[in-house]
Amino acid sequence: MRWTAFMWEGASRAFNHRPTFTNLVLVLGAASSGGLVAYADSNSDDVVGKPQGPPKKKIVVLGTGWGGTTFLRNLDSRLYDVQVISPRNYFAFTPLLPSVTCGTVEPRSVVEPIRRILEKKGGDIKFWEAECFKIDSSNKKIHCRSNIGTNLDGNGEFLVDYDYLVIAVGARSNTFNTPGVEENCFFLKEVEDAQKIRRNVMDCFERASLPYLDEEERKKNLHFVVVGGGPTGVEFAAELHDFVTEDLSKLYPSIQHLVKISLIEAADHILTMFDKRITEFAEDKFGRDGIDVKTGYKVVKVAKDAITMQNPATGDIAVPYGMAVWSTGIGTRPFISEFMKQIGQGKRRVLATDEWLRVRECDGVYAVGDCATINQRRVMDDISEIFRVADKDNSGTLTVKEIQDVLDDIYVRYPQVELYLKSRQMNGIADLVRTAKGDAEKESVELNIEEFKKALSLVDSQVKNLPATAQVASQQGQYLARCFNKMKDAEENPEGPIRIRGEGRHRFRPFRYRHLGQFAPLGGEQTAAQLPGDWISIGHSTQWLWYSVYATKQISWRTRALVISDWSRRFIFGRDSSCI
Repeated sequence: MRWTAFMWEGASRAFNHRPTFTNLVLVLGAASSGGLVAYADSNSDDVVGKPQGPPKKKIVVLGTGWGGTTFLRNLDSRLYDVQVISPRNYFAFTPLLPSVTCGTVEPRSVVEPIRRILEKKGGDIKFWEAECFKIDSSNKKIHCRSNIGTNLDGNGEFLVDYDYLVIAVGARSNTFNTPGVEENCFFLKEVEDAQKIRRNVMDCFERASLPYLDEEERKKNLHFVVVGGGPTGVEFAAELHDFVTEDLSKLYPSIQHLVKISLIEAADHILTMFDKRITEFAEDKFGRDGIDVKTGYKVVKVAKDAITMQNPATGDIAVPYGMAVWSTGIGTRPFISEFMKQIGQGKRRVLATDEWLRVRECDGVYAVGDCATINQRRVMDDISEIFRVADKDNSGTLTVKEIQDVLDDIYVRYPQVELYLKSRQMNGIADLVRTAKGDAEKESVELNIEEFKKALSLVDSQVKNLPATAQVASQQGQYLARCFNKMKDAEENPEGPIRIRGEGRHRFRPFRYRHLGQFAPLGGEQTAAQLPGDWISIGHSTQWLWYSVYATKQISWRTRALVISDWSRRFIFGRDSSCI
């Protein structure tokens, strides 16, 4: 009692006013912990009285995929109030999903809990496991729904307001409204998809081993169909072939000769985004491995027991199958489609952003990854303004020197100009001017507005959409985080190119994708790689390059160690064939 009375008297003097219930709680807490917080709390009035800085702007991030996670890892979270919303509480290394389908890599080896990533960042970053189902950009609010809990209304819905919204929700598989795909096919977009495929592969083998089935039923159950000849479909077909020949053939020797893998592609070749040399090698290798590659076939219907495909030469063909994996491209998520209609982009396939990743017709909304595409500004839309900016002496004509003075800014704002010069093997703007003037040879030659338009008329042919890959999303997330980190400084010291329409410079340089190469694992410890500089590498040595790159790109040392140990286990013990 004496100790408590002493603490109460001293604390009352420190607070300099009559004891209250709140102060009593503070003092009793201090007494219970040895009085260590009594002095700190005694100055609480001074802390409250100090002037507070302006409230932090709130950034809401939708999604924990490549774009969203890379943005969060690079953002200076001390500058903003950051809130993350996603229906999954982890980041998945999606390029290894085909390996997960066949037990080469375990599912938990390719995922990292998002809260662990945020913990390493420090700061007060909030995460909610929920999905967004509506964006209200006019009021800067998003409507969310949680599947793991409910509010007082019992529907698990809640509202979140924002100052800046970063949409990084990725995309869903595109079925092209083909009948029966949703009901009968497997997709390969999420970790859960890979786990379902793995279990179903083993179910097909176990079902084909039952004693009461005839030969045709066994063949049907062991016919695996992959629809889509892109990188994901090709890699899955290769992984499945290795799984069958290296592991399952030993466990199911009586039926292994009945296994058939078919790869169906509507185009004339598989891997059309790769160099022709890689495409030809992949088709030849699959032919040697016994994988049936059907190019020029379009799937028009998927029933429970048969896939119907169409070819101009053969007409409709119905093929029985045991399992079908659909990997034909990406589609827009429903709530993104609704959002696009609200902002006047209803006729587009994905969200349109400018070169700074800002969603067009929206304030404070950004989009990265597969859910969006950059709508590159075209030179011919601004040709008159470009001429005006370059014509500093208002003479009505441009010299090569005047164009040269603004050329660097034009390259940054309109990258298609530089790409066009390179594609035509031109050394510079002088060569481009020469083509417009015909016989011009001197740099002092002058162009009027019509000749300037003629010189740049074909430049916009070089505008291309970025591929929907993890590499693009990751670079966009990193770029956007850098912009947010420097936003305050860039207001005073803009670092971007001159504004063609308006005064001054843009705050930031536009986003530019840097292609670092792409891989296509083809099975049998052989991989094809297309790297910058038109370097093509195919074979066993490239497989080891693939191992090193994918191990290096893991998001944490934990996943890096797990993936490498899974690869080592597979080399020593083979793949796991249990239905788990």
